[in-house]
Amino acid sequence: MPHAAREAASSRNADPAELAKFQALASRWWDPGSEFRPLHEINPLRLGWIDGLARLADKRVLDVGCGGGILAESMARLGARVTGIDLGEKALKVAELHGLESGVHVDYEHVAVEELAAREPAGFDVVTCMEMLEHVPDPDSVVRACAQLVRPGGWVFFSTISRNPKAFLFAIVGAEYLLKLLPRGTHAFEKFIRPSELLGFARRHGLESAAMTGMTYNPLTKAYRLVPDDVSVNYLVATRRPV
Repeated sequence: MPHAAREAASSRNADPAELAKFQALASRWWDPGSEFRPLHEINPLRLGWIDGLARLADKRVLDVGCGGGILAESMARLGARVTGIDLGEKALKVAELHGLESGVHVDYEHVAVEELAAREPAGFDVVTCMEMLEHVPDPDSVVRACAQLVRPGGWVFFSTISRNPKAFLFAIVGAEYLLKLLPRGTHAFEKFIRPSELLGFARRHGLESAAMTGMTYNPLTKAYRLVPDDVSVNYLVATRRPV
């Protein structure tokens, strides 16, 4: 990554190494057999959970850290008016090209969530930030921006990975080394976020917790499922901004 790009990334609450990692894989976002296979397989679960709470049809929705647009397009298919933002330019180009092929309209923009929050406060009915918080230097800053972007009464959804020995065993040793579901080095244990920490960020910025669920993977059936009583590894949080 050029020096100027590294400086821009660091000033935008982004880890240049993380951006470079996903930039290198960008062309494979929509290949369901690629490194992004887990995202394709969990997408129906997270989409159903989000829509079951927020009813996406006709809502103005922001997908923060949208990558190649897997979740963004699926929300648009349900009738939402979706904007996707990311700091990975290659991933955004892939998302735009796929939208042209699929005929599903999403507005994509290369902008940091903090910059968009300053520009469009309370501009969205629903904000999603999935599988992103564990990849940025300052997750609290992202949560604050998401809270600023949602209108009163609106929903903000997060998903990430808890930080504990079980999560290290399952999300890094298991997923990256044994089962090879993800490339080695996808995650750094020290960046994982406990549910109590994430809910603390949310409360600090005026978001109220509304629901939480875990997500597990069965290596025998090769299937993911939502498990509301187990948030020890992967988990999703739904919050609302009070009216």
